[in-house]
Amino acid sequence: MWMGTYSLLNLFGLLIQAIFIENFLLVNFLGMCTYLACSNKLKTANGLGIAVVFVLTISGVLNWFVQHYVTAPGALSWLAFVGIDASHIDLSFLQFLLFISIIAGFTQILEIIIEKVSPALYMSLGLYLPLIAVNCAILGACLFAVTRDYPFVPNFFYVLGSALGWWLAIALIAAIREKIVISDVVPGLRGMGITFIMSGLMSMAFMGFTGIKLANPAPDEPPITAVENIPKQDPAIEN
Repeated sequence: MWMGTYSLLNLFGLLIQAIFIENFLLVNFLGMCTYLACSNKLKTANGLGIAVVFVLTISGVLNWFVQHYVTAPGALSWLAFVGIDASHIDLSFLQFLLFISIIAGFTQILEIIIEKVSPALYMSLGLYLPLIAVNCAILGACLFAVTRDYPFVPNFFYVLGSALGWWLAIALIAAIREKIVISDVVPGLRGMGITFIMSGLMSMAFMGFTGIKLANPAPDEPPITAVENIPKQDPAIEN
């Protein structure tokens, strides 16, 4: 339930795989709206990336508990501890609603914190900060983790790696766009045109890792049983 068959090496591989091999922005193309709108400056991109890391990691962990103790079939069997037989109740139809509610709640908390701590970043993010609540990359990572049925610790590393991968992608494109401002770009490609081209090239580079599997735990090997009572071969036959 907590680690499953994953080792520490598998967890490290899962983190690397979520950041580079299965990058949510450049491989799955999720969360593109804020990626394109808030990547004009590296400082803004880093602020939004940190916000996404915070929201996705905490929401992914809480949504794991929601899945295993509320919405999964038979998840309410723990209520037998208080004398309620709810093992037959299936609340899977509430999964999307609860997931989005948790994401929206943490986004609201984060918005209040950023407004108090860094008003300049709050103003630069503008409308896109509350839109983290409907960022498809955050909901997608939570649903991917549920679909793959990760134990608790691998789930944490997966959502953390997905968030770091999203931050890496938006930071890379922001750094490039800052350089493009002083570059001689064809007038027809300035703005979103050259941004899409650069995103495509970055995506091709990240997709070069497709097929590498670093996170798969080794299957349980059958125990080696001692060889006993093997009949000895007749020496006459050997001769």
